Amino acid sequence: MKEIRAIVRPNRLPKLREALRRIPNFPGLTMTKAEGFTAPAGISKRSVAEELTDYTPKVMVCVLAEDAMVDEIRNTIIDACTTGQIGDGMVWVVDIATIHRIRNRTSMQESDGG
Repeated sequence: MKEIRAIVRPNRLPKLREALRRIPNFPGLTMTKAEGFTAPAGISKRSVAEELTDYTPKVMVCVLAEDAMVDEIRNTIIDACTTGQIGDGMVWVVDIATIHRIRNRTSMQESDGG
């Protein structure tokens, strides 16, 4: 299992949701609101006030998926969220050792299907 995480622009979420729902057997996602800023070299600020308030609203999406689905999900996120501008976000993949379902206390593996 893998966790695919992405930080994206909030206004791209409807397009992303629509694109992910088209993936057969898409497992679902968790979304949280986030704030962040880009590397200082990417932006020139005019004042101290702007330096202290330059956090930009973002959305973090997390998807737990079988290894075979990772490339399609990652590419769908990138395709749906790319504007070509600074601040489009990032996507990364993390290995998951085990997952435990709270509802019935079971440990899930790739072949369990959720």
